[in-house]
Amino acid sequence: MQQTKYKKTPQLKFLAVVAVATSVVLIFTVTPWNILPTLVTEEVSVIAVTDYGCVGESSLGRSVVVSDCDASVGDTVSATFYIPAGETNGYLEELERRQNPMVDAWDRSVSGTGFSP
Repeated sequence: MQQTKYKKTPQLKFLAVVAVATSVVLIFTVTPWNILPTLVTEEVSVIAVTDYGCVGESSLGRSVVVSDCDASVGDTVSATFYIPAGETNGYLEELERRQNPMVDAWDRSVSGTGFSP
């Protein structure tokens, strides 16, 4: 009579494969969306002075509040703030360009409504 030997499933290998697969899925689903915030430090021009500090406008078009600021309107101060990574690395612009390939710079600059003849 022949004895049958049962092998145990390699649990450690299975867990490693699941961990790698989960990592790959997370990388390809979270990273392209660029929703993770990025810390940015830049020089901003002060547009208002309030009780909370100076309000400045960054080169990215964001309003930033700088606390403990003694500058006046028009001065330049250093500000550190968080911004979504998609706005700083050009991902959103590339996405817009790919979704609307027929819209060029002239089309974006036209404002108002009207009828064509």
